[in-house]
Amino acid sequence: MKPVTYRDAGVDIDAGDALVERIKPLAARTRIPEVLADVGGFAGMCRIPPGLEEPILVSGTDGVGTKLKLAFELDAHDGIGQDLVGMCVNDILTSGARPLFFLDYFATGKLALETATRVIAGIARACEISGCALLGGETAEMPGMYAEGEYDLAGFAVGVVDRKKIIDGRRTVAGDVVIGLPSSGLHSNGYSLARRVLEGRDLREKTSELGQSLGDALMQPTRLYGKAVRALLDAATDVHAMSHITGGGLPGNLPRVLPDGLGVRLDLSSFARPRVFDVLAALGPVEEPELRRTFNLGLGFVVIVDAAHAGRAVDLLKWAGEDPRVVGEVIAVDPSVEFEARVVFEGSPPR
Repeated sequence: MKPVTYRDAGVDIDAGDALVERIKPLAARTRIPEVLADVGGFAGMCRIPPGLEEPILVSGTDGVGTKLKLAFELDAHDGIGQDLVGMCVNDILTSGARPLFFLDYFATGKLALETATRVIAGIARACEISGCALLGGETAEMPGMYAEGEYDLAGFAVGVVDRKKIIDGRRTVAGDVVIGLPSSGLHSNGYSLARRVLEGRDLREKTSELGQSLGDALMQPTRLYGKAVRALLDAATDVHAMSHITGGGLPGNLPRVLPDGLGVRLDLSSFARPRVFDVLAALGPVEEPELRRTFNLGLGFVVIVDAAHAGRAVDLLKWAGEDPRVVGEVIAVDPSVEFEARVVFEGSPPR
């Protein structure tokens, strides 16, 4: 009787080793001075940066969600890694933390070396842009767990902030200015609704409304806001709160960083709404309240600053390569008002 091997059972150790060798030079480009060990060991090591009086570690974890289903359908794997990093790193930025390192978890039924390399290369590029190290990760080959050609992806980021510099929204007051940073589209949220709306449609066909295919519009990777946030914080701008606009949209995320009794008045005419949201609304149809509580609608990150510092904050964000817009102000609201109702919308999106 022929002996049974792990490869016979569906797990190719050699392919996994080959992937690690491909990852090593990608991770090397993300190395920061605080990293003590290279990829390939049992654990990654990173020291706390010097000069912090009371360093506080900040962590965040996330996945990419059902955007992965479109990546499989369209063979669009190059930006998915940036989505993963963006979902985690953008979250920890909101506390004022400097991201230190990132780890990923890539799980699949049968390891496709080229696909996995494309995904992890995107992770490494995003880490490099964000100034954090790709410290390590895990590749799991699990036959029978996933459909052929599919994989799952998760990750987490760890950053650090001096306790006295934590940004938690507590200093926010009525009259503060709300500055929005544009999104690239859906980022990584709302894809279950988008896929339901687009079921049966050819995502590769170019559309006149978008000037590109639906698939290309939907697969735009999540924007990374680390450089812009660091520009504000390094310049000691009076930032009171920051919010990463993810699942739940503006009404589901802005109140998370506001003290009780405060809300935000947003002017929809003050920022551009990517056309992909209008297309989804028309094809659904999806009504405006549902759009607002599902998608970011064009704002991927929001910064709340003291009114006296708003002009300087906008200038710094432009210097950092952003297109910031003053989109509203903090207002007083009845403390008993419902969570999402603390965001008041005015105006209409520009056409």
